Amino acid sequence: MSPNRATLRRAGLVAAMTTAGVLTAAGAASAHVTVHPDSYAKGATDGVLAFRVPNEEGKASTTKVQVYLPTDHPVLGVLVSPQDGWTAKVTRTKLKTPVKTDDGTITDAVSEITWTGGKIGPGQYEDFNVAFGQLPDDTAQLTFKTLQTYSDGTIVRWIEEAQGGDEPENPAPSVRLTARAAREDGSSSTAASTGVKGSDASAPAASTAGSADSTARGLGVAGLVVGVLGLAAGMFALLRGRSTRSRTE
Repeated sequence: MSPNRATLRRAGLVAAMTTAGVLTAAGAASAHVTVHPDSYAKGATDGVLAFRVPNEEGKASTTKVQVYLPTDHPVLGVLVSPQDGWTAKVTRTKLKTPVKTDDGTITDAVSEITWTGGKIGPGQYEDFNVAFGQLPDDTAQLTFKTLQTYSDGTIVRWIEEAQGGDEPENPAPSVRLTARAAREDGSSSTAASTGVKGSDASAPAASTAGSADSTARGLGVAGLVVGVLGLAAGMFALLRGRSTRSRTE
């Protein structure tokens, strides 16, 4: 093999490895446990949270999912949707600070939901839907720490919170709570942000998933660009070698 061909081959190999690495990183970045939609209005009522659990292991299945709900800013009126093959256990906790509502004072709330009995195989995911009656209006974010147990005994703890704007390795699913939308009569409304009315129930989740897909696609495109640049470098080295050889001859 001539030196020029060897140079071109090495450049192509480096480009391919770089592209594969970027695409792999893109897949891993979208494989976290997440909650959809990722934002609601403060005090929103009658909504749904979907906890999306992907399987990141190549040979083991997810067999248990534990989601911990905050009790310092409790989610009221929690109901779990039946899930084929899974059994949900709901744990309630007495609140340190009772919550006053139009229907009376709430003294306890759901603090944990555990799903067992089912299986999420490699390359698959499952959505676990949780309905709520009302979200708190005294915080800007809700964090739902989650434990994911695999059939080989591995436990992935999605419990880390972002610090300084950097995403942690195992981020906890979270929901931003935004200011209530103001009506023309001066009152506030949460209905516009709940995203669970009629056929629009899946719109926020689709939007969030679309954003994640766009990020992954962007990383993939970046990898392809790096690959093209690598090939271009190889071609440049080949042409330069030919030019040098022509001058020496």
